[in-house]
Amino acid sequence: MASSLSFALRRVVHTAANRAPISRFAPQTLSCFRYISDDARANLDKLVTDNNLVVFMKGTPDAPQCGFSRTVCIILEMHGIKPSQLTTRDVLSDPDLRQDIKEYSEWPTVPQVYVNGEFIGGCDIMLQMHQSGEIVEALKAIGHESTFTGSGEDDS
Repeated sequence: MASSLSFALRRVVHTAANRAPISRFAPQTLSCFRYISDDARANLDKLVTDNNLVVFMKGTPDAPQCGFSRTVCIILEMHGIKPSQLTTRDVLSDPDLRQDIKEYSEWPTVPQVYVNGEFIGGCDIMLQMHQSGEIVEALKAIGHESTFTGSGEDDS
């Protein structure tokens, strides 16, 4: 009995030790936390406050690496934001950034959009804002007049 318990315990510990960091949002019995460093937090603070519109995404606006990141880029393009006007960071090229941004925002998924230093949300929130028209007001706050007409064509 003791040896089977010992084997089971070793198996659980071995499995947990070989996992990537577990999100603090996921239910679990064994948990490990990775807290963002003060330097990383300061760098992210500077990035999102120094730029009007920041998108943390998988890939780049020209080559998004997931459908959600692509959708955010499409929504912004529909409102006249060109990829060259975006400040973006590819979380796939930097595993630390990928984890840090989730802890920074306390939001478990990527993409993440910041407007005027404020975390707006991910793909789902951007889609809701587009559908409700709220995105037009958010873009006005950064001095951008949306070109979206609702007809699928832009005004330019």
